Amino acid sequence: MSETFVNVIGGGLAGSELSYQLGSRGIKVRLFEMRPQKLTPAHRSGGLAELVCSNTFKSTAPHAAPGILKRELAELGSLLMQCAPLAQVPAGEALAVDREVFSREIEKLVLATGNVERISMVVEDLASLPPAHATVLATGPLTQGKLTDFVKSLSGGFGLYFYDAIAPVVDASSVDREIAFAASRYGKGGDDYLNCPMTEEEYTRFYDALMSAEKMDFQDFEEAQYFQGCQPIEASAETGKDSPRFGPMKPVGLVDPRTGRQPYAVVQLRIDNISRSAFNLVGFQTKLKYGEQKRVFQLIPGLENAEFLRLGSMHRNTYVCSPLLLDENFALRADRNVRLAGQITGVEGYTESSSIGLLLAMSLWSELTGRAWQLPPRASALGSLCHYLFNSPADEFQPVNVHFGLFDQQLFTFPKGRKGKREMRELMGVQAVANICGWRDKLGWANLSKQ
Repeated sequence: MSETFVNVIGGGLAGSELSYQLGSRGIKVRLFEMRPQKLTPAHRSGGLAELVCSNTFKSTAPHAAPGILKRELAELGSLLMQCAPLAQVPAGEALAVDREVFSREIEKLVLATGNVERISMVVEDLASLPPAHATVLATGPLTQGKLTDFVKSLSGGFGLYFYDAIAPVVDASSVDREIAFAASRYGKGGDDYLNCPMTEEEYTRFYDALMSAEKMDFQDFEEAQYFQGCQPIEASAETGKDSPRFGPMKPVGLVDPRTGRQPYAVVQLRIDNISRSAFNLVGFQTKLKYGEQKRVFQLIPGLENAEFLRLGSMHRNTYVCSPLLLDENFALRADRNVRLAGQITGVEGYTESSSIGLLLAMSLWSELTGRAWQLPPRASALGSLCHYLFNSPADEFQPVNVHFGLFDQQLFTFPKGRKGKREMRELMGVQAVANICGWRDKLGWANLSKQ
């Protein structure tokens, strides 16, 4: 196996996870990453697995679909689940990390395998790469240059895409703590968020400014197709005055200590790094022009003098129609030497992207060691995600996060007697993790994080 090579294009979450898992098992990997030689509109560094849209991997709760997915990944020895706790910052029930620490820990473990060669270069032509057992396209949502044309050609000459947006980050010391108060909704997870409360009058003033603010133009792209989970705050506002107040600005579960009452609306700030020197505006992805962002967002009580360490931006997120183009080994039906991993397959979210990198590593490892590969069991978060990727109607296929709508509840068993939704989901989670462990053991896959 020492002479077996796999080419991986893209050092994001999926490419890093894939490279680590293969490298840890003696499979040689050439990891091509164009950064820092060439940056994307969203990235700031050249580090592997740099997080750009947010710094959170969402809920860890046992009754939440993202929480179940994380537990499954941990049982498989996921690189993400090894490194995230090392970079963790408080965020209630969510798993949030310091971006720089997380990237550094990922890169350290990937290179420590001794079998991953990181090559800093822009890859534009797959034919120009050295021979390998397989070439993996893990270029993520910001696939650029000639590779974009290649992805477009896979979908019959046109690329499938939606637009993803990044939230601003502010200097913690510039937040007015006389106004912003520390709390989590309903007291869950401690006082991990800063909350900027608004009266009805303050909300109306902010809303009017948001609606009249100038936005960045789309350049060479077609009309915007937003992914609901990362919809710009101004796009939410355009659907109605109360939409942000029932979305990212919802005040439920919070009490303003100055008044003893629930505010009319709230902007939450989430810790962005271990030193707590930076906070990001939760749900405030945006495509407002930079000057307009400062003008509008400084109308938020507590942020009147905020120093913005990073302003919001928007980028195109490219993906392919997996049920039409890929087989269950994540290989192109038209060319099995080319595999796809990460968000380009049509999953949305950091954890989901890393999941596909891990599954592809398991598939390639099985192939190279003569084992029979099969997708994870349907009665699991991973299996439900894969079922969506490979069995959705092609004409309805859209990027997806893991959620309970993907699960088939009939595949799970429940004790007799009436159960609440939360209890049923926790039971599903226990069974899902057990199913993944059984599948892992049957496959012969070792959880290296426990060795």
